[in-house]
Amino acid sequence: MVGLGWWGQKIVRDLTGSQYLQVVLGVDPDKASRERVEGLRTAPAYEDALADPAVDAVILCTPHKFHAEQIVAAALAGKHVFCEKPLTTSGDEARTALAAVAAAGVQLGIGHERRFEPAVMRLRDQCRAGELGTPLVFEGNFSQDKFLALPPDNWRLSDRDAPVGPLSATGIHLVDLAIALFGPPVEVWARLSTLATSFANGDTLTVTMGFEGGQTALITAILTTPFAGRVAVLGSRGWVEIRDRNHPELPRGWDVTTVHRGAEPVSTFYPPHPSVRENIERFARAAAGEVSYPVTHEEMLANVRTFEAITASARSGRVEPVR
Repeated sequence: MVGLGWWGQKIVRDLTGSQYLQVVLGVDPDKASRERVEGLRTAPAYEDALADPAVDAVILCTPHKFHAEQIVAAALAGKHVFCEKPLTTSGDEARTALAAVAAAGVQLGIGHERRFEPAVMRLRDQCRAGELGTPLVFEGNFSQDKFLALPPDNWRLSDRDAPVGPLSATGIHLVDLAIALFGPPVEVWARLSTLATSFANGDTLTVTMGFEGGQTALITAILTTPFAGRVAVLGSRGWVEIRDRNHPELPRGWDVTTVHRGAEPVSTFYPPHPSVRENIERFARAAAGEVSYPVTHEEMLANVRTFEAITASARSGRVEPVR
């Protein structure tokens, strides 16, 4: 586990008792962070993990700016890599990282755990089966206020280290789901504001994504609103809305409403599910050759290219192409 901050420590806890992988080393340059993780051997440098024969894979919970070089270094060392989102912040970096992974023949995983939520998996099946008719519009909101407790110099609030803060914090998950449903987008328009905080990288983001087939995704991500999580797909013959009861850090289940033309709404409750753990375990099983990993390299690259375009649009105020 490389990076023993908030999310890194959560993953260590989540993986306790997993039958597919075991965390054997924690890496963080900060001594206090290392000492907060009990019962785990730790080291201060990433190179310690890459040189350790007991380590088969690394999980990167590090600032975005380090991801590309750390993925390449892991691939060169023959280690499988699971990387928290976003994979990188530029398309060129993503291409370099993906090429290194492919050349080394190691498995790459990405921290888009929302794909592994049962309600989302059911929604994707419904879209593939045509149960909603033609899928037309994706709507998503993923907002939280957890960053209000961070000190002003935290990297997550830096315009350089985490450009377009609401996007890299939460919105990128919704970008991934839209790509999973509609394929790569061709253009985006984004509006980023700082309305209720002093965050250098913004606190309020809205994004419109246009797709080659004519579909549209509408995404909202706010870093000062108490937690709100919602995903919906509107189709020509019906729609589905998924509402999260709590942040994915501690899932409490999902309330799903399904409506088909001419029928009464149907409400379904999906109980809590450890989607963060399932994503990483699926990565481990793919590394062992047991299963395939469901997020392709092409989707990972499309996500980063879209991240890059949204960042450009937030700064220019214009519709920007996804290159």
